[in-house]
Amino acid sequence: MDIQEIKQRFSIIGNAPGLNRAIEVALQVAPTDLSVLISGESGVGKESFPQIIHYYSPRKHGKYIAINCGAIPEGTIDSELFGHEKGSFTGALNDRKGYFEVTDGGTLFLDEIGELPVSTQVRLLRVLETGEFIRVGSSQVQKTNVRVIAATNFDLTHAIKEGKFREDLYYRLNTVPIKVLPLRERGTDVILLFRKFANDFAERYKMPSIRLNEEAQKVFLGYRWPGNVRQLKNITEQISIIETDRDITSDKLVQYIPNEDTGLLPALYHKEADARALENERTMMLNALIGLKKELDELKEKFNQLVNITPVATHNNEPEEGFMQLYQEGKNTNEPDEPVFTPGYMKPGGRTHIQDTEEFVEESLSIEGKEMELILKALDRHNGKRKLAAEELGISERTLYRKIKEHNIAQK
Repeated sequence: MDIQEIKQRFSIIGNAPGLNRAIEVALQVAPTDLSVLISGESGVGKESFPQIIHYYSPRKHGKYIAINCGAIPEGTIDSELFGHEKGSFTGALNDRKGYFEVTDGGTLFLDEIGELPVSTQVRLLRVLETGEFIRVGSSQVQKTNVRVIAATNFDLTHAIKEGKFREDLYYRLNTVPIKVLPLRERGTDVILLFRKFANDFAERYKMPSIRLNEEAQKVFLGYRWPGNVRQLKNITEQISIIETDRDITSDKLVQYIPNEDTGLLPALYHKEADARALENERTMMLNALIGLKKELDELKEKFNQLVNITPVATHNNEPEEGFMQLYQEGKNTNEPDEPVFTPGYMKPGGRTHIQDTEEFVEESLSIEGKEMELILKALDRHNGKRKLAAEELGISERTLYRKIKEHNIAQK
């Protein structure tokens, strides 16, 4: 059977060997009644494979129903799958057939199978092994002849270890596994998919199709695509609508594909994972230093207010009330409650027993250098865009503008 013909029939774009292998396995298992478990990240296009299996199976004239198990509330999932009797629960005003009963003789696709409650997993296992089920609120056993194809976007073996998925059900579903590759492992399929989506949106919105130049294609190929084909389609539609110039450069493209891990532009993603983690940790430390500098500045201001006021002794040899109020406002609440300015605590020349300000100044200058370095790096990562740089630094754009002026930073 021609794989290209199947791709055309089910709108599958790409020539990656892993993709072709998944289609071949689907075709081989289609004539049988074996259960199939399709695994792959969210957005890779898993829903095409149960359709292929159903279409090329003896059940192709029966019903095909696709169910997203994660979209059905836990309290009603049993009723949806197996049906219920009138009066079996509040709101059950009539008898209702479930999907296993309605799909008798056909194919039932259970997407996000890992979201099924454990109690429902027990019922599902019985159907798979014996073809028998019982409606909610009934004692009558019914038979059905349904082929089940399941899909998941996470590792079910990990869910088994956590007690969230039954091991016996996993092996019953996983008779034939099909792995759908993430988009980042499909090479130049990314460009083929982009062209297909670009042409589709050009036709839909009655406008010329967008095109990627060579540098923009490199950005596409280097990006990780955490949302896979679904994300690629969404981004292509955004660019098609927003950009007036139909020739898309890398500078324009990076505005639509921020890095999924750090919020940085994708051109920076080509670092090794450990180097990226180290940079993230360093950035967090520098952000902490900026916060520390701010606290030091506030302490210096309070300190200056204190040392510029000479306490005047009253008749009971205590400072004036106004000064004590100022002292209490500026006092570090983590320090002991002993007053700083008391008789006999003043040093000759009016100096108080407080750490010399030279240490504060030296530390302040060091932090200012780190602050300037952090700002420069953020601006560089975002090509001088202050709004994006400010978001990364965790400050407002207005504050960043003030910092740029303060440090006399020349912008691109």
